[in-house]
Amino acid sequence: MSFLSQITRLVKDPPPSHLFELSEAGIAFSQAGQAGFLPFEPGTLVASPVEDNVLRPDAVASMIGKFAPAAGAKKRRPAAVILPDYAARVTVLDFDSFPSSPEEQLSLIRFRVKKTIPFDIEAAAVSYFVQPASASKRIEVLAVTVAMEVMARYEALFRGAGFHPGVVTTSTIAALNLYRGEGVAIVAKLSGSVVTVAVIAGNTVKLFRCVTLDEPSETEILAVLQPTFAYVEDELSTPVSKLILCGFQHTPSGLRCEVEALRSRYGTPGAFNAGLLGYMELVQN
Repeated sequence: MSFLSQITRLVKDPPPSHLFELSEAGIAFSQAGQAGFLPFEPGTLVASPVEDNVLRPDAVASMIGKFAPAAGAKKRRPAAVILPDYAARVTVLDFDSFPSSPEEQLSLIRFRVKKTIPFDIEAAAVSYFVQPASASKRIEVLAVTVAMEVMARYEALFRGAGFHPGVVTTSTIAALNLYRGEGVAIVAKLSGSVVTVAVIAGNTVKLFRCVTLDEPSETEILAVLQPTFAYVEDELSTPVSKLILCGFQHTPSGLRCEVEALRSRYGTPGAFNAGLLGYMELVQN
């Protein structure tokens, strides 16, 4: 399935020539078929849905500048910018009925998410995808919301280096392009102290959670995963067929299902590059 092809962007232009994934650890990048990673000093970037994420903008700008167009270039180069999961809010909404007008759809989604996000919906960018119809006949919508101030700061760094960030998305949303499977699965990604889980049923996202941990111990990770397993059994009336992990050094114990690592044909998806590889899966297909 291709989640990103539907909900990849808060803005969209033609496929970009440069791809960047930002995290607290550094910048993963891809250009001209070459991919790599540049680490940050600790404290350079701290993901947050409500505060400026970039604490050392000069350091981040300097790294982005390594990929900048040649001096004197008149046209900005298109770029995809993949944000940390915790910089945004991803919500699965369900409706008995849904308007046909995009303007009415967006207004309804903003109304539904405004009480669940920790920032002002009137100063937020919202992207959404109406998911394929399910057996319940309810309409399920996947919505991504980012505070405009947070997104604008990221975009400004790339604009300042001569890029046009025409595609903006989040890490796990992009990484879901790497998932191939049937039945009900949980995709879990650990990035620093943040664990993100997505429940996938067929080609539909049923649940999406992004949780900060005091420390990424097995106890805390299980405290996130076990309620997710319970949700699947209670709400979907079926056991989880597979747990797909990304960024984990060790497999959590005591989980009664098949476990495998997230995979990509372009490299090994990890805590800080899974979104980048997922985006590459989309645009290079």
